[in-house]
Amino acid sequence: MKKILLFAFLLALLFPFQVLSQDYSTKSKKAIQFFQTAMGYYDQRNDKMAMQYVEMAIAKDNKFIEAWLLKAELRNQAKDFTGEIDCYNKVFEINPSYNAKVYYLAAKAELKLGMYQEARSHIDEIARFSHVDDKTAYYTKIVDGRLDFALHAIDNPVPFHPELVKNVCTEFDDYWPSLTADEMKLVTTVQLPIDARFPVSGKNRQEDLFIALKREDGTWSEPMNMGPPVNTLDNEGAQSFRADGLQLFLTVCNRREDFGSCDIYVATKVNGRWTTPVNIGRPVNSSAWEAHPSATPDGRTLYFSCGNCKESHGAADIYMTTLNDDGTWNIPVNLGDSINGPGNEMSPFIHPDGKTLYFSSESHVGMGGMDLFMAHLKDDGTWSQPVNLGYPINTFADEIGLVVNAKGDYAYFSSNREGSQGLDIYGFEMPEKTRPGTVTYVKGIVYDAVTGDKLAAEFDLFDIETGKRMFKSSSAPGTGEFLVTLPLGKEYALNVDKEGYLFFSENYTLTNESMARPYQMDVPMQKISKGASIVLKNVFFKTDSYELDDRSVTELNKLVDLLNKHKGIQIEIGGHTDNQGSMEHNKTLSMNRAKAVYSYLISNGIDAKRLTYNGYGYSKPIATNDTEEGRALNRRTEFRITEVTGK
Repeated sequence: MKKILLFAFLLALLFPFQVLSQDYSTKSKKAIQFFQTAMGYYDQRNDKMAMQYVEMAIAKDNKFIEAWLLKAELRNQAKDFTGEIDCYNKVFEINPSYNAKVYYLAAKAELKLGMYQEARSHIDEIARFSHVDDKTAYYTKIVDGRLDFALHAIDNPVPFHPELVKNVCTEFDDYWPSLTADEMKLVTTVQLPIDARFPVSGKNRQEDLFIALKREDGTWSEPMNMGPPVNTLDNEGAQSFRADGLQLFLTVCNRREDFGSCDIYVATKVNGRWTTPVNIGRPVNSSAWEAHPSATPDGRTLYFSCGNCKESHGAADIYMTTLNDDGTWNIPVNLGDSINGPGNEMSPFIHPDGKTLYFSSESHVGMGGMDLFMAHLKDDGTWSQPVNLGYPINTFADEIGLVVNAKGDYAYFSSNREGSQGLDIYGFEMPEKTRPGTVTYVKGIVYDAVTGDKLAAEFDLFDIETGKRMFKSSSAPGTGEFLVTLPLGKEYALNVDKEGYLFFSENYTLTNESMARPYQMDVPMQKISKGASIVLKNVFFKTDSYELDDRSVTELNKLVDLLNKHKGIQIEIGGHTDNQGSMEHNKTLSMNRAKAVYSYLISNGIDAKRLTYNGYGYSKPIATNDTEEGRALNRRTEFRITEVTGK
């Protein structure tokens, strides 16, 4: 499709003549014959034969302008922009007033090579033409704007000091880095030569996924091929980790069972091993080209590129889809014209903050090729206008495949810059203006509090202020591993659930940068049994009061759900304080606080016969009262199972 459009563009812009010899710039019938044969091959998408015949036409008449223009287009198709520019310069030499469009095309090619001054000179030449058609004027304005941006960006560079990431690069091309939130695992796509034992018709390269692990000293291990079942004899690449590294989305191409030329697959880690990647199916994958997945930290929202999709603004657009609780994906939504333009938008990366999107685009004003941009998801669900990351992060070449760590201060990308062995993985400190929101995380193991068995449990993270669920995931079957991301600036309630167990509760107040440290927390789960108890970490009261804070609703409703699900449970609600003030005052305060929870449960349908409450004041501390941290732990509300019947 793209080739056909280019052919039509070439004809419309440069060959507005009848195919009669008197309308060409040559009188040589042989040259015209060769040229028309070349055009026929070009129309059939046979560039090799088209080039052969256009060279024969030029050999017959070296001043045959139309032949030089066709050769320029063929050089463009081959991405030989230097050769393309040479052809335009030959046209200028033959007839500098032939057509304003040629100056536009020359400037466009020079922009792709970073020849900004030469491009400016050719754009300026267009002003001397008395007539410039509307289409040429429109595209000239676009190139002119990009030149202004590029020259200004070069004069105002952003801080950028890329360093080769030691150990993770192979002797082959390495690209598409993806990273876990704790920066302990780095997966790259590696282009390998086809093993002679397993020949693949028409191919001499294939893509596999390699993984490197962070050592205790902070360096990376040598990358290892992830092997089967993730890697096969087909191409696997352009991957994205879920934040915990327990799920991997990847692009797989040219499989017989696929919906299109490339589809998105997903693999999950179970008992320490990867499952066979499975096609995530419709409606995400289609007869079009779907690739470059990027998952939000919990893996429940997916951003990806789609080529030639029905609702696309350009050749490739960025879409978003969400996961339903039944495991199906919703119909993808185009991110709209603030992100997607008439050109290609690719390689989306959604940062763990959930609202900063990095992507590559040739539609927005940039340095020449595909540039890296960032945009923010606004409160109303729309995207801000993209911002170019600046020079020299962006250059005249294509910049694709950027990932940023959870903390937001360091990024990884691939480049074939000087000193590399082809495409290699580089890292650099993010300039302040291009950083996303800071994100930390909590990770650990979920286990049975009595047996120590590792458990697969469900995790829910709520914004306490709004009650909105921010994260939903699970720990790994067999190992109990989990990782939950925590964007700074909010207070969170974390709940852990497992069938047959009491839920586990934790609170994280992350209101400033000083709290941006990672948290390690193992989660002991207690089976539902008489005597089992938990502290309700997200039940709050106003200072020295027994009035429930509105922020308590999420956790209290969790307790209501537990009691509704397990009708045979009877519980005591216990209130506890620190040792500030008299025992009498604290006992009364704790009793009233326990009663407030008791009343909430009754008002939400729980039978009062299943509930008791008591206030213990500061008689049962769980930490020292000599520090503020200890006193905060002692101020708590908990519940204890007093009876379990067979209901």
